[in-house]
Amino acid sequence: MTDRRKFRLEPVFLQRWGNALIFCLLVFVEGLLIFGNWHSVYFSHVRAWWVVLPVCVFLAAENAVKIWALHTFREKIACYVLDTLCLIVLTVFTDGLLISTLYIIILSEFYLGQRNIAGSLAMGVASIVLFLVAFAVSGALKGETVHVTTLISNAFNDILLMALHFLGFNLAIQIWRKNGELNRAFAELEESNKKLRAAYEELDESNKKLQEAYKELHEVAALEERQRIAKDIHDTAGHSITTIIMQTEAAKLVIDSDPEDAKRKIAAANLQARNALEELRESVHLLSGTSEQLTLKEALLGIVHESTDGTGIVIRTDIDDIALCQAKSRFLCNTLKEGISNGLRHGNATAFYFELKKKGDKITFLLSDNGCGMEQAKLRKGFGLKGMYARAEALGGSVRCETEPDEGFEIHIDLPADNP
Repeated sequence: MTDRRKFRLEPVFLQRWGNALIFCLLVFVEGLLIFGNWHSVYFSHVRAWWVVLPVCVFLAAENAVKIWALHTFREKIACYVLDTLCLIVLTVFTDGLLISTLYIIILSEFYLGQRNIAGSLAMGVASIVLFLVAFAVSGALKGETVHVTTLISNAFNDILLMALHFLGFNLAIQIWRKNGELNRAFAELEESNKKLRAAYEELDESNKKLQEAYKELHEVAALEERQRIAKDIHDTAGHSITTIIMQTEAAKLVIDSDPEDAKRKIAAANLQARNALEELRESVHLLSGTSEQLTLKEALLGIVHESTDGTGIVIRTDIDDIALCQAKSRFLCNTLKEGISNGLRHGNATAFYFELKKKGDKITFLLSDNGCGMEQAKLRKGFGLKGMYARAEALGGSVRCETEPDEGFEIHIDLPADNP
């Protein structure tokens, strides 16, 4: 049996065994009362045991019913009335010997079933009054003169005993019950502590699993990022090197017939090589986890300066200092490099205008060149444009290209701004 179950049974234990002990004491005192008055004679010819024996048997049977068959005070009211009548009769035919003891035994049963101390106090006072009334009735029936002071004086010891019994018995019951309540409270607290400990252990176990899952997720994310960077290296470097080879081969073919065109092609190849080298460096930094801590504006201006340094290209800029996540920043930088390279290679551009602005919750990107342009209908999404459109869509944005023959080429990109 658990402690909680044991403490829950304590009130039942007290009621059951306390009532059994009270009934045994009642029968024992009644036996003493019968044998002590066996030869007594009252009212000239009435032997005491003629009355005392049946009354004691009735009192014992009635108390057995009250203790084990009835459960509420309302059900027991009639029994308490019968107790009072029996005690008055016994007082008359026993000279009051052991009557106070019977009162105390019957009151013990009442006190034991009471939860409210006020009810016990009322019953105790009423019993003392009834005890005195019973003595007065007994004296009156025997023709004695009854005085209140004499009555109280003769019954003083009994009254004092009943009062002490009330104080001691009720105090003991209250201590017992309070101790049981404390034990139950401690048992419930211990049960709650066990549940809390179990919950804490489950939480700790869940936390460990979450940490393991987070570690695995972090490793998977890192692996995916490395794979993405590796793919970017493969795609961009391969494309750039292919473009460089094509540009230099084309320059070799026209170097004698058109030196200026060959010069432009070599400048474009040189710029493409620089971009490829920078792309490789940045990818290596990302793989090693030591990427340079540049702002987006600094990174874009660096691309512009590298593109104009020693190439004769003119690039005007209007760039806002905007904070974006690494993925969006990398996309915009790559697009700027690709746009300049394509303008030089395909459009024979010599000047560019680049603008990056924050407008409300959007980031707008514009790259315009003075190249030869082409018909809009003939615009074909080659390798670079396809990747640009796909990457912008993945970032929640869009790409729009505008071109006309002899009107240059424009790239428009809209991206959602990051929350501050």
